[in-house]
Amino acid sequence: MEAITLRGYRTSDAPAVSRLFRKIYGDHYAQPHVYLPRMISQNHADRRWHSLVAVANGQVAGHSALILDKGSSLAELALSVVDPQIRGQQVATQLGRHLLIHAQALGYQGVTIKQMTHHPYTQKMAAGLGFHNTGVLPDHAPSPFGGAVTESLVLGYAPVDGYQRPLPALTWPDECREFMQQMCDVFGTRLNASPWIGAPAQLEQRWGRYDGVFSEMDDSLLRQLQQLPDHWLISIRLRLAQGFDNAWRQLSTMGFVFSGLAPDDRGAGWLALFHRGFQPKSLTLHCPQMQQLHDDMQRQIASPPKLHACGNHP
Repeated sequence: MEAITLRGYRTSDAPAVSRLFRKIYGDHYAQPHVYLPRMISQNHADRRWHSLVAVANGQVAGHSALILDKGSSLAELALSVVDPQIRGQQVATQLGRHLLIHAQALGYQGVTIKQMTHHPYTQKMAAGLGFHNTGVLPDHAPSPFGGAVTESLVLGYAPVDGYQRPLPALTWPDECREFMQQMCDVFGTRLNASPWIGAPAQLEQRWGRYDGVFSEMDDSLLRQLQQLPDHWLISIRLRLAQGFDNAWRQLSTMGFVFSGLAPDDRGAGWLALFHRGFQPKSLTLHCPQMQQLHDDMQRQIASPPKLHACGNHP
């Protein structure tokens, strides 16, 4: 078994890191920066990426990074790739474990991870690193294995020691009460929702998906969402606060399906995830809670509720 050394990224590693991504994923990796060594180096120089590499026989054979945002309290563990010649030695897990320690040293309060569902490897790695799964992101990104199939992802969150992220104590809809109670058991609760930071409404488009982030969901916004084209794939992240139960019901009547939670990357609270327009898909997930959530989502899109006017309960 060849000796493997973990060390910090060096500027001279950029070409080797780029070659490694191309070797594993061909031309299909969703983050295009990995195909330009200049961009890899620039992201590190600008402190957007913080990477570690694994070296075997003098060659870069593994890579993983924290994606950093100066305006966020969260980092993302991502860009993990390991040469097939050294797989089976938990290299990605070792890189991830060291990067979680680095996240704390860099002053971040938590780390997220997006786990591929095409295979179980990243899901098992995330579980081994102590991530708690909080949501499913259906048809979230182009598949790194090519073809027209999109990749659904499992979202995980790991708090950094010393920082808590409790959920607000709310009345949960019957349909998601069991799931929300599981999240409360893991993260705890607080009386009030955390303060909102940033613009109250955002809408961006990426990979053919429209991604909205909203601080609240009133009747006016619901009517505007209902007027968007039916063929749009829309993902909504809604602040978890008073009124969630009513918003859940209203969005459900409009064809949106609840898919879990995401930590608010601008504040200390949580966002509820809703999606519309994703394709039916059978998945076998490592986490039983995420499997149940995915199966519930599939049942809902197979039997969509009847539409009702905004402002009225179904």
